Amino acid sequence: MNAPRENASAVDEKKLGSLLEELTLEEKIGLLTGADFWSLNAIEKIGLQKVVLSDGPNGVRGTTWDERDTSLLFPNPSALSATWDPGQVKRAGALMGAQARDKGIAWLLAPNINIHRSPLGGRHFECYSEDPLLTAAIVAGFASGVQSNGVAVTIKHYIGNESETDRMTYDARISEKALREVYLAPFEAGVRAGAWSVMASYNSVNGTSLTDNRRLLSEVLKGELGFDGAVVSDWFATRSTAASANAGLDVAMPGPQGPWNEALVAAVRTGEVAESVIDDKVLRVLRLAARTGYLDGFAVPAPSTTPADAREQLRDIAARAMVVLRNDGGVLPLVGGSINRMAVLGPNAALLTAQGGGSAHVNPVHVISPLAGLREAFGGSVEIDYQEGVSTQRILPAISAEVARDPETGEQGFRVDFVSADGALLGTERRLASRLVFMGTLPAGTTEVRMRTEMTVNEAGTHQFSVSGPGRYSLRIGAAEPHAITLTSADNDLIENLVKPPEHRVSAKLMAGTVGVEMRVALPDFPMAMFGLNHQPPGAASDDSFAAAVEAARNAEVALVFVGTTDEVESEGFDRADMRLPGRQNELVSAVAAVNPKTVVIVNAGTPVEMPWRDEVAAVLWAWLPGQEGGHAIADALTGIVEPGGRLPTTFPAVCADAPVRSTRPVDGVIDYAEGSMFGYRAYEMASIAPAFPFGHGLGYSTWSYEEITAAETESGAVKVQVSVRNTGVRTGREVVQLYLGGEGTGGNDPLRLIGFASVIVRAGESATAQITVDRRTLARWDESAAAWRVADGSRTLVAARSAADRRLTTQIALKDSAA
Repeated sequence: MNAPRENASAVDEKKLGSLLEELTLEEKIGLLTGADFWSLNAIEKIGLQKVVLSDGPNGVRGTTWDERDTSLLFPNPSALSATWDPGQVKRAGALMGAQARDKGIAWLLAPNINIHRSPLGGRHFECYSEDPLLTAAIVAGFASGVQSNGVAVTIKHYIGNESETDRMTYDARISEKALREVYLAPFEAGVRAGAWSVMASYNSVNGTSLTDNRRLLSEVLKGELGFDGAVVSDWFATRSTAASANAGLDVAMPGPQGPWNEALVAAVRTGEVAESVIDDKVLRVLRLAARTGYLDGFAVPAPSTTPADAREQLRDIAARAMVVLRNDGGVLPLVGGSINRMAVLGPNAALLTAQGGGSAHVNPVHVISPLAGLREAFGGSVEIDYQEGVSTQRILPAISAEVARDPETGEQGFRVDFVSADGALLGTERRLASRLVFMGTLPAGTTEVRMRTEMTVNEAGTHQFSVSGPGRYSLRIGAAEPHAITLTSADNDLIENLVKPPEHRVSAKLMAGTVGVEMRVALPDFPMAMFGLNHQPPGAASDDSFAAAVEAARNAEVALVFVGTTDEVESEGFDRADMRLPGRQNELVSAVAAVNPKTVVIVNAGTPVEMPWRDEVAAVLWAWLPGQEGGHAIADALTGIVEPGGRLPTTFPAVCADAPVRSTRPVDGVIDYAEGSMFGYRAYEMASIAPAFPFGHGLGYSTWSYEEITAAETESGAVKVQVSVRNTGVRTGREVVQLYLGGEGTGGNDPLRLIGFASVIVRAGESATAQITVDRRTLARWDESAAAWRVADGSRTLVAARSAADRRLTTQIALKDSAA
């Protein structure tokens, strides 16, 4: 039976069919692969405009990776999920949809709804949760928000794409039960919410690559779930012609080169692929174009533009998503009038990691650092002593445009020339960044790129310069002889080259003043070009800096230590090897805590990290990768202007070795999902392992008592649950009531699983009732012998909880055997 779909945005199917009849076979197939890296062909005779796609989900980057083409940078998806609030996520989605409309984007390649199977997964920060029900609720909110503005979402990566190691070739071996109960559930929720696109991933599942997987694409997604949108491949994921076409893939990206186009025309001519199969694909693309306003004669979405208060919205969403992990003695929130001197320490205080690495990267107009946010929040009332303490960056910083001048115009920035093999100048432009990425946007025939600048040197001494990215370089600093440098990549994954580029450094003794710097790079034969020119003045972080940070903490009333990851640690293209914070950050926290009892640690990371000092400090605020307004949002959360009311969407193990699933690396090309659904919080319970912080944990700024739980079954078989809670704190607060189900499995001994949640906002001293309705399907499990969902006979325990480990109230309910 097809799943019911909400907000499917029905279009006139008869009219679509008449347009299809006007197209030749070549025109039809020409529509099913990219006209270029980011768009589909327009067909003027049927009124089809060019449909443009863009990466997400951190924001809408557009079709270029260009610092001059700025976009709103959102909190990372795990942060959105930490709100446990589909309404807030819908708000973020609507804002992203409005920005897409402004940038001429019809088709957004977001959200990423793969599961947090392991804390080491490289794109963990880009996904929502370890729990399928929470992920499903969040994707429904995001999809409805984006598509309310007439922009298609793409739920990705379908399916079993929880690892980055050998991501283009590994085979995920997943049982049908785990596939249905865990990994397919968020995609089903996205389809039910009316998502207009699904992306087929690189990997295989149970022996067949997703782009060739007829069962999962045609039978399950399009057949059982009733998906009527377009299935697009991940970029370069399509490896066959007839097999992928017959499997149910609709659009092979990018183009125009690839295994479709002329080869697919020939496959139809020879009978390998029926023309009716092509027609179904074309109808799906036309349907998406009609829904987004790119097909003449169909209703156009209402006008939409990025609202004037977009920055304020991003700031508010980011602050609400932050999680208070620890708050001994109520040191948080900080009250300005009671503090005269504050130490602000750590590498992420002045250089916020606002986003992770990879294709989700966007170029924001600015990133507000925590240091800047705190200085603005406290003004002159609090003396702030800032010390970096330690450094965590692997490569040298990019040259700032503020100290660079185009040698031809004298304007701020860098002169970039594009040169052909015969030395002809193909184009030139002024850029505002010294690290550049080109995705199919270099002038045709470019074999060399030259970057020149006149750089202001403020401090005499030995300066470090470097080039980064694969290629053959010539680097000239001042009048010295140029350095010849060749950098090769250790891996063929283009995204890893982008995020963790090879680097070569050279030293130069310089006087204060102006120095000319020129870099030439002969480009390797890659579909993407990426290279950087970097610089570090004398006096980098050292033992003296560490000691200065500890001394600043000793002399302050409160010490805020900002630690975290970088986009070289959390990124598409590779998995993490461990959960350690880079550099000497753990050492810095312990040293500061030893001299200041009011040490507050703010963790700027999108994925769990080991926090060996967590019991040494007064408070821990998890700030995620909070986007462009992160510094302001962190200040709002620390001062209580906004309650950081987030709850963890994933379990934080005490040490990496405690994680039930650690390896993300294939063995002989296979990743075995042998744990089934027993990972995350359910596996911790089964193994009796206490994590550092459990799934669902978050203290906010209030305290709560749980007073009563009641449950009743409705005529439809759903269960309505009411949970009464009281705010026992002194501030208005938000409580997320989590409902777990026990009593399943052999002997009723399966670990609890989340089946619902609801939030309430309650004034101090008052009570409220959270209402949660659990439908029959959520109560059911997949019966492999019957290949169907069933609710088994028996008594179940309903548990109202503050987290998977903090269980407050229970009640029983009897269920009768039935299909669901």
